[in-house]
Amino acid sequence: MTWVDSIETFCADAEKLYLEHPDHTRLTMKYRHVDGKVELKVTNDRVCLKFLTDQQQHLKRIDKLNNVLLTYMVGKDPYEENADELAEGSAKPPSAGDAAGAGAERKKKKARK
Repeated sequence: MTWVDSIETFCADAEKLYLEHPDHTRLTMKYRHVDGKVELKVTNDRVCLKFLTDQQQHLKRIDKLNNVLLTYMVGKDPYEENADELAEGSAKPPSAGDAAGAGAERKKKKARK
């Protein structure tokens, strides 16, 4: 069992561990409200990485790690630009002027008689 001191190191090592053994690697997260601490553990039954934090700023990085691992699990590369999203959005992205103009038209009130 290896305790990691840095969130960046933990995330990099966890991703590397998953890429080496995707069928056996799992991520667990424990939160104790009494202590206000989150414990993360990534293991493949041979190597075990643990990280403990009480910093709220680490939650964003933990969420990103979770999303990266889930994206790998569904068979996609999380660092590849998604061509489908670009194709759908390539028609014409809405500009700020268009959105403001459309909203202004909807907000017009009827004249009082």
